[in-house]
Amino acid sequence: MTEENQIIPLIRENAEKGFRLLMAEYKEPVYWHIRRLVVSHDDAQDATQDTFLRIFRSFSQYSGEGTLKAWIFRIATNEALRLLGRNQGKATLSLDETPLIALTMKADDYFEYGNAEAIRLQEAITALPAKQQLAFNLRYYDDMSYREIAAVTGSTEATAKVNYHIAKEKIIKYMNSNDI
Repeated sequence: MTEENQIIPLIRENAEKGFRLLMAEYKEPVYWHIRRLVVSHDDAQDATQDTFLRIFRSFSQYSGEGTLKAWIFRIATNEALRLLGRNQGKATLSLDETPLIALTMKADDYFEYGNAEAIRLQEAITALPAKQQLAFNLRYYDDMSYREIAAVTGSTEATAKVNYHIAKEKIIKYMNSNDI
């Protein structure tokens, strides 16, 4: 992965070239982050596109406090919450809503239907409260530090760590109680 210290100055010097590099580095991880929240491929594509438009328009507001990755994922999370809120007839959803999404495993080819364990893992994750779900996804799938998770979720590192560990324990319990 390209270092943030290469992307940030490049964007400030040559916006077009810098954003191409940013897109090359972050488009796929952002898409999958959003996809895990909204499930639908089409919705994930829309929210990903909206995320990068928002990043482009607001990059001058990036203060350099925290990592670029965390800032980008915060925007992506907000776009996913906006989309989920619109789908439920609200302006946006909050991370305080439980659970973040209702499991809709019928969404295109996201799940390996022949892999019962993968399906159970997704069921376990989507049954979590929103903050735990997000903390787990960011740590497990996106390999973020607790500091980055805190920046994405607007919480403290300690809260991010607690949410992740509680989520992990709930998932383990779910997986063990639902053995086939």
